[in-house]
Amino acid sequence: MDMSDAVYQIYPRSFADADGDGVGDLAGLTARLDHVAGLGAAAIWLTPFQRSPQADHGYDVSDYTDVDPLFGDLAAFDVLLARAHELGLRVLIDVVPNHCSAAHPLFRAALAAAPGSPARARFHFADGRGPGGARPPNNWPSVFGGPAWTRITEPDGRPGQWYLHLYASEQPDWNWRDPRTAPFFDEVLRFWFDRGVDGLRIDVAHGLFKAPGLPDLPAGTVPEPMRLRGNPLACDQEEVHHVYRQWRGLADSYDPPRVLIGEVNLAPDRAARYVRPDELHQAFAFAFVTAPWDPHVWAATGADLLSHANGTAPVTWVVENHDVRRAVTRYGGPARARAAILAVLALPGAAYLYQGQELGLPEVDVPPAARQDPAWARGGASRDGCRVPLPWRRDPAGAYGFSPPGAMPPWLPVPPGWGELSVEAQAADPASTLHLTRRALQLRRALPAADTVRWSVTGDGLLLAERGCGVTLAVAMGDTDARLPDGEVLLASGPPPRDGMLPRDTAAWLRTAAD
Repeated sequence: MDMSDAVYQIYPRSFADADGDGVGDLAGLTARLDHVAGLGAAAIWLTPFQRSPQADHGYDVSDYTDVDPLFGDLAAFDVLLARAHELGLRVLIDVVPNHCSAAHPLFRAALAAAPGSPARARFHFADGRGPGGARPPNNWPSVFGGPAWTRITEPDGRPGQWYLHLYASEQPDWNWRDPRTAPFFDEVLRFWFDRGVDGLRIDVAHGLFKAPGLPDLPAGTVPEPMRLRGNPLACDQEEVHHVYRQWRGLADSYDPPRVLIGEVNLAPDRAARYVRPDELHQAFAFAFVTAPWDPHVWAATGADLLSHANGTAPVTWVVENHDVRRAVTRYGGPARARAAILAVLALPGAAYLYQGQELGLPEVDVPPAARQDPAWARGGASRDGCRVPLPWRRDPAGAYGFSPPGAMPPWLPVPPGWGELSVEAQAADPASTLHLTRRALQLRRALPAADTVRWSVTGDGLLLAERGCGVTLAVAMGDTDARLPDGEVLLASGPPPRDGMLPRDTAAWLRTAAD
């Protein structure tokens, strides 16, 4: 897999439902892979489909080497893998090494064992503080809200120890200082690599190791909502780099070598340390996800990200995924979301698109009673709005083609009129976001993987990213139309420029003089 490829992220629960139970599955995904191949993506990334009680929709894994029956079975996965490869698509899957499910057999064994036992040493069990051990062992918060500790009842019925979970209480953290953890995950990697998977996306890749002794956070520490990096004692420990050096050696032992992509939600200078030549191949660049629609912020952010890239690990650009609000809503309208697609696809390095981004789907205001995100119940933040099932057809039957006609209602409700944004509707409209994405991905293949970029902002709010290859990205991010520099317009995200003026909230690719 080329490190500059465009990758399409699939959230299987919401992609396509073949069996009519209202939840997407592997068979439905396989049947719709032509859509992804037709876009021009080089690879797909699947969020978890392994066995799980689904407390966090698959990120609470109870068996790392099997498929949850909700999605199918291993035979269905093999069919998916073969079909993807037939279409020229590489397949990346999620692995979740920071935590597992409370239903995992090893955690169940830990609950049944005594304090101080080898079974409990696989996780982070500790005695509580205060009278009767009634307070958590330290002051760490959960990323999802509330404390990062839950107290158990011991096998004899007494109130007992506490266990650490940086996310939901159903997701206990593995103890990576226990010598059995690394070999356990080595076998998980081998299982999927042997099956033919082309690479892994590593969830919470900067987690794994915690500060020795699990000390309190200093007074005055303000955790970032929904971000682990706000707790420096719970992530980004030096020992984690040894794990990825080991995994890189394992990945490189295959022919062709497998790829490792990290969810490393850290500042660019810290994230860059995970993509050294003997560690991960890529780490997501999340800065544009949080950047406001401001040309000066985007220019500074892009320059900062590129300054920390190296020749073997270029920047991995992303503005949408399954954890953040849709760009249409976050940036303030479909025009800006279309411009953002051209922006991430114009820059050197890899680019990741999230399912539905190519349709310009907005964030859905899912009714509170229908929300299923555990972060909503614990802390009041919901990611359900970006996970609503995809509309495939105009006709509302089967949730606009997500399921077969007569199926069970979808696991999240779809809004009225969803069919107007469907694949079917947009395929018939040459001005649609779908056609724009296809054209951009087609043009992108002619651009070099590595390149220099000069960032600037003009007085009328035009963001310019001038590549050494002679292609310039221009985005009118100000309050007015903006004058373009000289050059041939190759593609625009909205109305074509007139008299050299790019309409506001529009992006364009220009052919200019090469360096």
